Amino acid sequence: MKRDVVVAALYQFASFPDFQSFRQPLLDELLKHNVRGTLLLAREGINGTIAGSRQGVDAVLSLIRRDERFASLDVKESRTDVNPFYRTKVKLKKEIVTMGVDDIDPNRHAGTYVEPGDWNELIADPDVTLIDTRNRYEYQIGTFKGALNPETDSFRQFPDFVANNLDPRTHRKVAMFCTGGIRCEKSTAYLRRLGFEEVYHLKGGILKYLEEVSEEETRWEGECFVFDNRVTVNHNLEKGEYDQCHACRMPISEQDRQSELFQQGVSCPYCHEQHSSEQVQRFTERERQMELARQRGESHIGQPMQAVIQQRRKKKLSFKNRQRTAEQQRSSDA
Repeated sequence: MKRDVVVAALYQFASFPDFQSFRQPLLDELLKHNVRGTLLLAREGINGTIAGSRQGVDAVLSLIRRDERFASLDVKESRTDVNPFYRTKVKLKKEIVTMGVDDIDPNRHAGTYVEPGDWNELIADPDVTLIDTRNRYEYQIGTFKGALNPETDSFRQFPDFVANNLDPRTHRKVAMFCTGGIRCEKSTAYLRRLGFEEVYHLKGGILKYLEEVSEEETRWEGECFVFDNRVTVNHNLEKGEYDQCHACRMPISEQDRQSELFQQGVSCPYCHEQHSSEQVQRFTERERQMELARQRGESHIGQPMQAVIQQRRKKKLSFKNRQRTAEQQRSSDA
């Protein structure tokens, strides 16, 4: 297996009031080098994951880093054999990671960074409260041994978890982690604003930890959810064992696929009976079209499909032009 597709998860908080003007140049560079994925731009910085050739990804990263505000852009890389994204998008947002709390400045108030090589020692301290800042389905797939599950369905709910479960007078040492580090930038800054003094977070997130810490020394258990078509990665940053329900986007195990509630592309144990009859009909037709495309050796979604559609249009137009020419010839002969 070549694994020649580079997957780069990146982010950086910065004062970026002119973020809207960067959208088109960034999108052009992505498309120019056939790099797919989604990047988010906001006043507070940039965030996202992209994938493509080594040369293509480097070109995009170079463009971003030309702006001195992103010269120290945080990037975690892994490799795979097939591009895990279908499309290329650059979106303008209010926040690059949505907590919904105003006036949080990670550049000034984030917690203390802990390198992956020092993380095991920190979380082995019995006085440390270890918190997984990700959502409940991510926690269930894999987490650090002993980590608290905030039981959230979105990062917006994290402040409520803090209000109901943490107190700076009793939780004197708090360590937090997330997939790539970005959620912890905000969550640690938020805790410090509430009066928590010793707040730590894993630099580079779980992905950096899996990259730098060996399986023999790891305190990580399970797989790590990622926001692309790989769904999860294992400790070697290779595609994991989970798939994804095409109806609700939840990660599903092989056991979930064996459930009588699972129907490929239509439902799974997590979303069964949650869709309207119109949605079920639409999902069923989408799955049928995808199967037909597979039989023809075509991609049904994403940029490859756009190329197929354009090719079909050209063929139809060419056929119609030949018909017109033939009709004109017959008329002239008559």
